[in-house]
Amino acid sequence: MFISTERHRPKTWSEYCREAQHPILVPVQWVEWACKWFAYWLSGWAFLEVLEYIGTLSILFAVISYFSESGDRVKQKHYQAWQVINTSQGKGGSGGRIDALEELNKDGVPLVGVEASDAFLQNIDLTRGNLVRANFSSSDIRGGVFESARLDFANFASANVRNGSFRNAKIEDVTFQDADLNGVDLSGADLSGSNLSGVDLRNADLRDMKWQSIANIKSANIYGTKNASPDFVRWALQHGAVSVASDSE
Repeated sequence: MFISTERHRPKTWSEYCREAQHPILVPVQWVEWACKWFAYWLSGWAFLEVLEYIGTLSILFAVISYFSESGDRVKQKHYQAWQVINTSQGKGGSGGRIDALEELNKDGVPLVGVEASDAFLQNIDLTRGNLVRANFSSSDIRGGVFESARLDFANFASANVRNGSFRNAKIEDVTFQDADLNGVDLSGADLSGSNLSGVDLRNADLRDMKWQSIANIKSANIYGTKNASPDFVRWALQHGAVSVASDSE
């Protein structure tokens, strides 16, 4: 940025010549002397000083405009993310939905009733998301993270959430019928009213899981579950669950 400074009248050429320590330096000294005189001449132009102030003000206005329009930019970003999600409904593959859902969730946007059935959403991270009544039926969500999320009345029927995490999630009245929850972390999750019929719970971590009000666990496979309370195992087997090592059994 140009900075206006008070300039003193340069020396005469003869004075500059005497400062040259070697004749070969005279051309260099002449260029320096000419530049000094040119700068001195321009320093008297008030017009250039005005341009400097205008440039400074334009930067200030640009900064103010950037911050004042930040809300509109966020809205536009969210609108584009919802477009990606909505236009991908009913289609296989990711279709950009992983980034769109994660971005909205990161910004605290509720994902209530989001439609993501038959989608490829491996390793998606929707920690602390509001996913009430969301539909993930028949989706590939292996490694998905739903820790501390609200999932009341969500649909995970026939979904593959193998090795995912629902730690401390609120999973009341959720449909998991025929879902693959092998290796899933359900520690601290509340499954009150949920349907776990036909679910593969092998190797799942059930530490401190709230299971007492599970609606249906018939044909669920609880073989190798980790940290499950003896009361849960006994109750599950009494209500139609099985404990077998492989699908063939």
